[in-house]
Amino acid sequence: QVRMAESGGGLVQAGDSLRLSCAASGLAFSVYSLGWFRQAPGKEREFVAAITRSGYSTYNADSVKVRFTISRDNAKNTVYLEMNILKPEDTAIYYCAASLCGSGGSCRNRAAYEYWGRGTQVTVSS
Repeated sequence: QVRMAESGGGLVQAGDSLRLSCAASGLAFSVYSLGWFRQAPGKEREFVAAITRSGYSTYNADSVKVRFTISRDNAKNTVYLEMNILKPEDTAIYYCAASLCGSGGSCRNRAAYEYWGRGTQVTVSS
């Protein structure tokens, strides 16, 4: 059974940093690309960042491009999202997901992801 478990969310102030982690089990972690998505109240779930299975290529949404960094540790079956200079508009539930996508175009597409975690809440106060 595949399980993806996010952690590291919380309540922070604008300008602070957070590091999210997502530990995966039950899948061949190193063959999957991994992504982070987020969903704010009343909004669609949106792409945040993705990293290919090798870790050589990463993709970010324009809204977080300079501030967020995705990385992975295949030895630990874990993907990370380092979030800096957080803004109130970053408030959302953050989800990690696994996909067999291999390019920026497909890895930005929510429909390309096969496995999902349950999410972790990030709240940024102004």
